[in-house]
Amino acid sequence: MAEEVEIGRVNDYFAHINVAGIDLTAPLKVGDRIRIKGHTTDMELVVESLQVEHESVAEAKAGDKIGVKVSDRVRGGDHVYRVGDE
Repeated sequence: MAEEVEIGRVNDYFAHINVAGIDLTAPLKVGDRIRIKGHTTDMELVVESLQVEHESVAEAKAGDKIGVKVSDRVRGGDHVYRVGDE
């Protein structure tokens, strides 16, 4: 069973580019599998790109405000989890 650790919260969603704005509380890097879950949201995806201040980065740290491309609408307040194979 995959372990999920909360790593942040969605603070915004940019519909025209399908990007979730996330406030991180733990590090995240390209290639990590995440799950975004809320009242009407439940999606799992592999992080293919990260942006901090409109600059592409390979990893982000706790406290960063990041942008992540998503496949569907997410909402402010949705929880973001890193999914591990532990």
